[in-house]
Amino acid sequence: MSKTLTPSALHERYVVAGNHAASDYFSLIRQLIDLRDGCQRASEAFAGYQREIDNTYRLIEDELKTNALRPKSEVKFGTSGWRGIIGKDIFAKSVALVPRAIVAMYEELATSPALGDALGVKSLAEARQRGCVLGYDNRFGGEILARTACDVLTSFGFGVLYAGEATTGTLSASLLIHKAAFSINLTPSHNPLEYAGFKFNAADGGPAASEITNTITAKARELIKNDQPLLLSPNPSLVKPLDALGAWFELVRRGRDKHGLDHRQTMAAFAEADNIFIAVDCVHGASRVHVRELFQNIASPHLLYLRDNADPTFGGVAPEPSTANMRAVTEILRQRPEPLKLGIIMDPDADRIRFTDGDTEIDMNTFGAMAYHFLHEVKGKKGMVAKTVATSNFANQLAAALGEEVFEPRVGFKEFKPVIDRALICFEESDGITAIGHTPEKDAYIGLLLAIDMVLTLQKNLGDYRQELRDTFGYFYPDRDGVTVSQQGKELEKTLATLEKYATGATIQVDNEEKKIAKVIDIDGRKMILDDDSWLMIRPSGTEPKVRFYVEARTEAGKKALFAAAKGMLAEIGLITG
Repeated sequence: MSKTLTPSALHERYVVAGNHAASDYFSLIRQLIDLRDGCQRASEAFAGYQREIDNTYRLIEDELKTNALRPKSEVKFGTSGWRGIIGKDIFAKSVALVPRAIVAMYEELATSPALGDALGVKSLAEARQRGCVLGYDNRFGGEILARTACDVLTSFGFGVLYAGEATTGTLSASLLIHKAAFSINLTPSHNPLEYAGFKFNAADGGPAASEITNTITAKARELIKNDQPLLLSPNPSLVKPLDALGAWFELVRRGRDKHGLDHRQTMAAFAEADNIFIAVDCVHGASRVHVRELFQNIASPHLLYLRDNADPTFGGVAPEPSTANMRAVTEILRQRPEPLKLGIIMDPDADRIRFTDGDTEIDMNTFGAMAYHFLHEVKGKKGMVAKTVATSNFANQLAAALGEEVFEPRVGFKEFKPVIDRALICFEESDGITAIGHTPEKDAYIGLLLAIDMVLTLQKNLGDYRQELRDTFGYFYPDRDGVTVSQQGKELEKTLATLEKYATGATIQVDNEEKKIAKVIDIDGRKMILDDDSWLMIRPSGTEPKVRFYVEARTEAGKKALFAAAKGMLAEIGLITG
């Protein structure tokens, strides 16, 4: 796109006057962001492009409120809820039908006791009385959608604890502390700026089981298909304000004996220390509304907040913990004189977190194992570790050396439910973590507290701690990638099943070297562990025509060869060429 295009020309290209369905508002916003960011921030040109972005969001707001069509994509709850395009898939009318479907699910409890066991609620009356914890992240229109959900719930007699803008972890903590029946969080997590989302957690505070999300999906689709109007009579008296962060503080305090973490003590130690610098990047997400209170409102030259202002465009970046998004934090830390340095980045609903000390980036593959070792060996808390099958085997090596078990389920945080009260740490490779005695939902804030406690207690940077553990327990180099293929769904699963010939005892070529498969784990795709403890895993995307690769080499250079081997397998069965 040429940067000589005027805002009016761009508007004409992407906007059809009076026709929201035919307009592509977010493509327009992306173009305007690119043009705006090519100007000096204090210039009139910059301000002009920002006005056009604001004007476009006003059109999206109207679409959110007035769209009476069906969602362009069907409602579908995956491992982390329902996600869709703002205004096209997720808007006031479509969102209203999902809490109505949730109400219908609770209305069935009298005849579905098994469903009640999964929900942790025995009757409709109990669900109404315990009520719903409700919040949203920083996505555009979040409050509109949350208020819509609130109106539906109170119309059917459900109490609502309304948190406003909040994070996934604090809403889950609120659900547990206040003993609510369920929570609704309007968030698509780390998805790009055009996405909204809808998360449902049952009474246990964790991601809902498939039995529950499948029920909600089916009932919502039926309501949309029938296009039955909702006759609502909202009852404001059933709505109470909720301090979600206050509930999080209380949950951490209650869990202290189990996980050994003391929020107030750790923050007091940080406030007194002069040898550490911490930089926290909120990437404009919901964590920005909590982060100062999370740090006990410390006014310190050793603490810096980045991207802590409201911006539903995220400055045009993909709002996820990533190497690219950590560059600003990394550069700041490299210039600091303090010997201890900690950089933190969180996604919009703060259920994912990543770290750096300015020299070494620590993703969850490594940090989860480090957190487990810290609780086990430094805090003296004994117990198992839980990690998803796509996650580094570094934690497996630690657990074996410490004489503890490993729980290794399929991808998805809800898969930790069987051990949530036994595993010291539960974590997944996509930067999610929780600790024993805390919420069964992934929570960036507990990761943040763990990291600060680690650095202050050990008086070591995370990179140095990691190096010590590697020198003692071995080196592991995980990575992930993926490719687009010509199949998806059941067809893709059937084709991938032909990889079964790569069984235990079979050999594969890795960088012109023959390696034997020592073990196969097939609970979620196919994970082939080789005789040198390196591994590669191939699994289909559940929602897209894509195959995802996860690998772990014993050297940094070995990752490339494992990716090549995985792609070679797909080429062999005709899913990719070349």
